[in-house]
Amino acid sequence: MRKLAIYHLETLAWIARLGTFRAAAERLNTTQPAISARVREIESQLGIEIFRREGRGVVLTARGRQLVQDCEPLLAGFERALMDAGGSAGATGVVRIGAGEIAAASCLPGFVHEVERGLPGVTLEIDLDLTARMLQQLLGGTRDMVFLAGPVASPGLQTVPIGAVRLVWLASAATVAVGGFAQALPVWSVGEHSPIHRVMRQSLAASGVPWRSINTCNNVQTMIRIIAQGEGAAIFPETMVRQQIAAGELAEVLPAPDAQLQFEAAIRAGERDPVILELFRRAGGLRIE
Repeated sequence: MRKLAIYHLETLAWIARLGTFRAAAERLNTTQPAISARVREIESQLGIEIFRREGRGVVLTARGRQLVQDCEPLLAGFERALMDAGGSAGATGVVRIGAGEIAAASCLPGFVHEVERGLPGVTLEIDLDLTARMLQQLLGGTRDMVFLAGPVASPGLQTVPIGAVRLVWLASAATVAVGGFAQALPVWSVGEHSPIHRVMRQSLAASGVPWRSINTCNNVQTMIRIIAQGEGAAIFPETMVRQQIAAGELAEVLPAPDAQLQFEAAIRAGERDPVILELFRRAGGLRIE
């Protein structure tokens, strides 16, 4: 009979976390039949049923749940021992990162540089997505860490602040030259889910300037092009529009809001993977400039 190995325990942990054999196979870069074979080997070796099918997914049996709870600290300890022996620079693995568009532009370049410099054996898989979907993926185990505009409060998450970005009210230079909000301008903003939208509303109310309409766009780069063409005004993170301001394409049309856009990195509250924890620690050292 085939002896159980570390990869058997790793397989159990990922099926338990992700809920399906298919998702675990994708995470472990293998096939679903291979995952099924590993589970059969474990059950045969131990003489117990570990998973029970429910609909399209699987759930742990009582004994399977206890086994996973007992094995997860062993897995984390094994990986930590390897990292301690080889140093952080010897860490390996694939880490799946999620980020919003603004967070990606503001946070990720520095983070990627830090990983390449200090953890060359770690491979990053980065996807840009909406905040709500990223948080769902993180809690569901299909993302390992996310960068997003905060603050985000959830009992299932552990977060660390990584700095803030100044927000600026901009219009095209031509629009500012003819008086800006002296005429009722259309206003553009990212969606209502974003902290920027809330700051925009508060800033408009405080300024008392006339405005024609509030339009939304879920892509900041597209919105920058719209405003640069003279189609209204918008609040932008300063880090994303420096080039356009320097080139004279955009100019400040209202005083900058007092509020800044805060950024956070987040992982699952119960995360035990030493590589992910090390990346999270390094993310906490980032400072957005």
